[in-house]
Order: sequence, then C-alpha cells, then structure tokens
Amino acid sequence: MALPNKPLGELKAVRDPEVEEREVDILIVGGGMAACGAAFEVKKWMGDDQSVLLVDKAALERSGAVAQGLSAINTYIGDNAPEDYVRMVRNDLMGIVREDLIFDLGLHVDDSVHLFEEWGLPIWKKSEEGKTLDGKKGQKMGTLKSGATPVRTGKWQIMINGESYKRIVAEAAKLAIGEENVLERVFIVELLLDANNDNQIAGAVGFSVRENKVFIIKCKSMMVACGGAVNIYQPRSVGEGKGRAWYPVWNSGSTYTLAMRVGAELSMMENRFTPARFKDGYGPVGAWFLLFKAKTLNGLGEAFAGSDAAKAELEKYAPYGTAAITPTCLRNHLMLFEMKEGRGPIMMDTVSALAELGKTMDKKELKHLESEAWEDFLDMTCGQANLWCATDTEPEKKNSEVMPTEPYLLGSHSGCCGLWTSGPDEDWVPDAYKIKADNGKVYNRMTTVNGLFTAGDGVGCSGHKFSSGSHAEGRMTVKQMVRYAKDHADFQPAIAQGNQELVDHVYKPVRTYMDHCEYTTADDVNPNYIKPNGMMYRMMKAGHEYGAGTATFYQTTTKNLEIVMDLLATMREDNEKLAAGDLHELMRAWEIQHRIWTLESHLRHIQYRKETRYPGFYYQADYPGQDDENWFCFVNSKYDPKEQTWDVFKKDYVKIIKD
Repeated sequence: MALPNKPLGELKAVRDPEVEEREVDILIVGGGMAACGAAFEVKKWMGDDQSVLLVDKAALERSGAVAQGLSAINTYIGDNAPEDYVRMVRNDLMGIVREDLIFDLGLHVDDSVHLFEEWGLPIWKKSEEGKTLDGKKGQKMGTLKSGATPVRTGKWQIMINGESYKRIVAEAAKLAIGEENVLERVFIVELLLDANNDNQIAGAVGFSVRENKVFIIKCKSMMVACGGAVNIYQPRSVGEGKGRAWYPVWNSGSTYTLAMRVGAELSMMENRFTPARFKDGYGPVGAWFLLFKAKTLNGLGEAFAGSDAAKAELEKYAPYGTAAITPTCLRNHLMLFEMKEGRGPIMMDTVSALAELGKTMDKKELKHLESEAWEDFLDMTCGQANLWCATDTEPEKKNSEVMPTEPYLLGSHSGCCGLWTSGPDEDWVPDAYKIKADNGKVYNRMTTVNGLFTAGDGVGCSGHKFSSGSHAEGRMTVKQMVRYAKDHADFQPAIAQGNQELVDHVYKPVRTYMDHCEYTTADDVNPNYIKPNGMMYRMMKAGHEYGAGTATFYQTTTKNLEIVMDLLATMREDNEKLAAGDLHELMRAWEIQHRIWTLESHLRHIQYRKETRYPGFYYQADYPGQDDENWFCFVNSKYDPKEQTWDVFKKDYVKIIKD
C-alpha cells in the first residue's frame, strides 16, 4: 500500500466532487492586470439585464505578473507620440508587429496610469528644481493628469513605489465589479464550444483548488487573460532553487492552451523572451541601466557593447542592429557573443555607476540612492536582495554577474507571442487585420473564435504593453465583449458535453490515483500513473536540450526539433495517466498539460520559420540569419479540435506607421 499523499496540509481530493453551474453574459478568466482592467470597466457598459463573472485561479490581490510588486511602470506615453510608441515596439521586436493594436493601445494606456495614481499608487515626480521626489514627497507635486512631471528612466518608463501596486489595482477592480461577481481559487482547465453553432464559445469548466467542487460556466462572451508561460524550460537554478524564475511561476500557458484547444488562431508563437537578469536571483536590470546609468563589462573589464567587435556583429542584423536603440534580443546576442568568444562572465558595473552618481550628491542623497538600489529588488524580486545579503554583496563595493535566463513565452513584455485578434474597426486599419464575427461585425481584440476575446499576454504581435498597457487593454476589450453580448442577446449557449462527462474529464487524475495508489509503497513510483512533478522534469529536459534552452546556448536544429516533437507527442499520450492525490496536485496536473501544449505550439512555430528572426532569444542553426525576402511575415497556426491536427502558415505583415 502506498504511503499517504505528502502531508502538506492540502485538501485530499475525493472521487466525486460537487458540481456548481453558472450562466452569465460576460465571463472574465484570469486575475492579472488585464483581468482587473476588464473588471473595473465592465459595469460601465453592461445593461441592467446583463451579468458578469470573473474567475481567478488565485486571489486577485496578489495574482498575475505584478503580484510581488514593481518599481516602474514601463509604458506611459505622456508627451511622446503614439506613432513613436509603435516605432519603438516595431524596432525592438525585429520589425514584425501588429501596428494597429500597438497604436490603438498607445491612445488609451495613459488613462489607466492616471487611475492608478488616483487610487493611491505613489509615482515619482520631478520638483521645480529638477530633483527626484519619490513616495509621499512626489505626491506633493500633484498628479500626472494635472501636469506634474514624472521621473523617467527612459523614454517610456516612469518610476513608482510599487510594492502594493497589484493590491491597489485589485481593490479598485473588486469594488467596481462587485465581490459577489468574483470567483477566486478556481482554475479553468478547458473552454467549451457551443453545441449548435460552429466556432462559437459557449462556456468553460474548471475546479476549486480549495474544495472538491467542479464549476461549469456558460457565457455569451469570454475573455481569457491568464498571463504567459513560465517553467516550460528548465531554469538555470536547480535543486533548492529550481522554482526560482523571472516570470511568475503560476503562469502555465493557460491563455494559449485554452484558446488553441477550441481552435483559436495563434500568431508569432516562435517569439520568446530570455531576459538578461542578475544571475541566480533573477533581479531586474532595467533600473540599473536606465536610472543608475550602469554599464555591463565583460570578463576582461571592457564595456563591450560599444566595442568595434560589437558594432561589427550588430551590423549583421541591419537595420535593427544599427538602430539608435539596439533591440532587446540583440543586446542578449552581444552578451552571448562575448561569452562564446571566451570573454565572460558579464558583470553589471554597479560600483562605478553609484560612484559616478555620488559625485553630484551629498551623503544623505547618496544613502537614499543606495537604498533605492535595494528597493528595486524588494519591490519586484525579493530573492535577489536575499542573494546579495548571502554573498556579502554591497552594490557600491562589488559588481554582480548578469546572465540571460531560460526562455519565457509572453505577449506584453519584450515578447509578442499570443493569439491572432481583430484590430479596431477603423478606416486606417487594414481589412486583413479585422476579424468579422458571425453577424458580420468587427469586435476589437476578438480571436478567430466567435465571442472569445483576450488581452495582455494573450494578444499576439504587440509587445511592450507591460502592466499599464495590459490593464488598459483589458478595459478596451471588455467594452467589446459587452457589445458582443448585447448583439447576441438571443444566443442561448449550449454545451455538448454532459455534466458527468465534464467532471470525469476534470477529475480524471484523481480517479487514476485512487484506483492505483495501493499498488506500490512509494507514492510517486507506480507503473499505472505518473505524478505532475515527474512530467514536469520530462518536459523541461526536452525543451532544455532539444528546443533551444540554456543547455545549448538557445540553439536548436531541424533534427533536434523533430526529436522534441516526438517527445512531446509521447508526453501528451502519457498525460492520460497523470495522477493527483490532493487538490494542489490536481492543479499541477492541469498546469503541466497546459504547459506541454504551449511548448509544442512554440516549437512548431520555430520549426516552420526557416530563419533566425530573434538572435539572442533563440537560434535555428540550420537557418542562422534573417531572411526578409521570404520570412518578413507573421507565422500563424491553428489547431483543429475535431480533427486534432495542426496547420501552420504565413500571414502578411502590413506597415501602417512610416519610419
């Protein structure tokens, strides 16, 4: 007989959970910034006869990528032009972006930032003398909306005191939507198509991670905004630190998997983000570059980014390598180039940066600056501050190593993978960028499935939204969802599967465990099932070694991709034998399934695109350069849920904003 499931205080699963049915007009799946934006905005546009529900896997106050806090808002247009915002995003993402979506967002994002400040978020300001004022001091200068000048660390970023950023935004969301319309600690695992209308969303099914209950929810329109994907590749940190990552560990690719499995079209899933971060602690480097003006040095102490060798290397990737601002992936490429040439490791020169800034400051100002160096981590990545303490690192006395991380998939940071969505129904938007619903109308940010919308990390081809842009996009999207639901007021969603079939599907890992757990004495070693933890190691190893992970300096080949596709196909077969003894394991079982589907879509896109579009993020060794003649286009894919087949294809890029 197997030993009892690990005594972690988790609620043991039962064979037959309770079932709760809901039906609403508008369903919001997710709890991050995009979902909070939608929750804040939705009731302004709903009719009295309409209903709404937000379902979050976690708790809204600390859910999503902003959970731990932030030290900056990375997208604030301010005095800049939205057209320049498009040019910046286009340049950073190597030219292929949806300019309609980016420009549209640029027109609205500042309004969300003004709301954050109105709700109590402290934003740094410049005094009349040009001094930096943070916290309460900054509030004395008035609000951004009234004309106060923010402290910028770059053209688009503004500094904040953001430890409680997400709590502030979540509170406003809950107050606006009403707590009775928020369902927390419920993990949506599958979307459901309508039984009577092809390509029409009708609902979703999920389960509570706190009680043995399955939720079956019908809806007229739905937004999926569950963030991107982390832990699909083996992290650089292993053993005790294997759970340490740059992106929030609970983001399991659900946005992409949920939508793709009902036939929604994906776009640019080959794009990934491998951010350069302080090694092992994953602490952010942006403030060090932009606020503290620090430089990176190679192992010889050289500021390599401006060297002749670096310039020659970047010229291979013109026009992006010769742009005024080097794209993020090419900055990574230069670091990898230095390391491969034997000039590593790469160090952040914190010592010189703080010393240079200290020349114009008195002791009190300098001490405050040093505290900001620590607070940058405490606002965002506490583990990095712990690592500095553990290694006796004082940034004014000792430099720290910088290293690109393992890959992540996302659509709102310096990445652009996600779903193909409709642009706004405006004259300046090409028809190719508009998706017409079954009634012939265009609904902004709707996917290729009728009634299914997304925002934030879910919207492909339009990165650099960050927290403020994701919130604004959620607000923009939910207005269209309400409009869609009103236009389809007579639609009665019907789900083909019966309640018992859905429960059997969701709780299958629980039944598998119960049926076989007594066969062995070791709970996680059993010929009849595999635990989620074991499947996690298999998936991470496959991506790590064959799918352009850190093991190969982000390099893959045609043959390696063939091998990893075979491995992923086997894993999906073996997923039928996943086992879960408690609700936490049941969550992990479904998360690993979402991750495997997401990783497969990512690698299928890399396999299809016969070039290396994002050097520094990944390298297709068979096709090492960029091929604009054949591949200056979007790569899209569609999974057919009936036939269970994939189709990967090109989609034309249309330039809207001139250089």
